[in-house]
Amino acid sequence: MENLGDDLVSAFTSVTQLPDNAEGRRLAGALRAYHPALRTNAATGAPTDRPAVVSAQPVADPEQTPHDGDEDDAWVQPGDEEEPKGTVFPALNILKDCMQRSTYHPIPVIRKEERGAEPWTIFREVMDGEPRWVHPDITTEKTKPGKRDRLVVPEQFGTGQLCVIDRNGSYPSACSAVPLAPNKLQHTGPLEEVGKDRAGAFLITVPAWNHPEMPHPLGRLAERTDDQGHVWVTTPHVRQLQKLIKAGHITEELIVPDSWTGKANESLFKPFYAKAREARAELVQAGGEPYTEYKRRLSIALRLLWPKGEKVNSPFWRPDWRMALVAEASVRHWSVAHRAVQAGHTLVALRNVDEAVFFTPDGQAPDTYKVGTGFGEVKVKTEPAAPGSER
Repeated sequence: MENLGDDLVSAFTSVTQLPDNAEGRRLAGALRAYHPALRTNAATGAPTDRPAVVSAQPVADPEQTPHDGDEDDAWVQPGDEEEPKGTVFPALNILKDCMQRSTYHPIPVIRKEERGAEPWTIFREVMDGEPRWVHPDITTEKTKPGKRDRLVVPEQFGTGQLCVIDRNGSYPSACSAVPLAPNKLQHTGPLEEVGKDRAGAFLITVPAWNHPEMPHPLGRLAERTDDQGHVWVTTPHVRQLQKLIKAGHITEELIVPDSWTGKANESLFKPFYAKAREARAELVQAGGEPYTEYKRRLSIALRLLWPKGEKVNSPFWRPDWRMALVAEASVRHWSVAHRAVQAGHTLVALRNVDEAVFFTPDGQAPDTYKVGTGFGEVKVKTEPAAPGSER
């Protein structure tokens, strides 16, 4: 990427949109990083020929809707690692302090010369396991560009409304007990059993999921296997599969042909979670710019766990920590929805790490959710269901 030719840069300026996937984001980031004169439209991802400082936002995904910004997907930029003096929530400094005070002697930065080999090349953004799922009996209708497709509920679902549930602070909430390996990952190969003392990356055989009323517990990861049906996952998804196997929801054994692991710890980010929770309780009531800045600093700190591009001088480089954190948020999101379905509620869509849509008689949230403003609690919005053609 360091020697991108003028022809490629010229071709890039004619592109109107790049795909919102790992490859598209890496290409856009590389072109912008090595050719600062190249700029993209922050709203559409369309390149322009006006020299400017890039505001590197991912291309808008029509399958996603805006939320309150707790799970902001904006890429971090050079300079974001410098927190302004007097900021309402110095999230990055708090996160660094967690590392310095930890008795587990964590290694927050993997040396650059080691990053081009396993296990670090294993990690991908799709390891988050986000569901991005719509019930197989639900159809969708296109709406305005940039808006979600409209969910069309068939007649057999009966009379009811759509209950849209938005989880607060899914990522910082996951910091309360995300299983991580504070030190380097060692090659531990095939495992007959994954104990709770191990954390890291696991190559697994994706088990069958025979429950069409819920997405696969691995989310989109379940569709990204190799020719042998294997996929790399992080510890939160392994533990989730173990629980589902024990409960009888999955009938296959967990098969782990390969692994890179270290001694597990669930409290490395807990002090960060506690301070973020305390600050949110104060700032969410005030709202306005202080709350907006709080969310921004929180998002930047957690994204700096795995900064993209050489020009971001982050105090961290741990893709395993970052992807385990996002996977933990996805697992919690999936698990609460699963408990609601087990209790008889109808899930019609499960999106990203923070939004679920149920079809309920009165538009109220299932009892498995707690409505409120705190981490892990939810906001609820009621929408009329789009009737099917047979209604």
